[in-house]
Amino acid sequence: MPIRRFEDIEGWQLARELTKRVYAVAMRGAFAKDFGLRDQITRASGSTMHNIAEGFDGGSNAEFVKFLRYSQRSCSEIQSQLYIALDQGYISQDEFDSIYEQVAKTHAKVGGFIRYLLNTLNQAPSTKN
Repeated sequence: MPIRRFEDIEGWQLARELTKRVYAVAMRGAFAKDFGLRDQITRASGSTMHNIAEGFDGGSNAEFVKFLRYSQRSCSEIQSQLYIALDQGYISQDEFDSIYEQVAKTHAKVGGFIRYLLNTLNQAPSTKN
């Protein structure tokens, strides 16, 4: 399927689902009252989506790859923050496992897209004679 809009990118779709799940747990109970962690994890989850969208309009595959890597970094940040939420009793082990797996799937899908774009860059015809 051709990618015409950033919403067509599977990594963005997974990041959107991830963001929904993060917000669902972060906006309830004691988690909602831990303003620092709540804000940090919801911002990081939004960044997974936003960096894909922003990179889509970057003008080149190299620029897009840069933003996709930012998205992956946000995934790692979320995983680290999930440990804090678990350790503080804000989320259950099952919630941790489920969201952590969603983060891992998102990170992997974005990584696959990065490899595809880099391969495309490396296969570009040479202008040297």
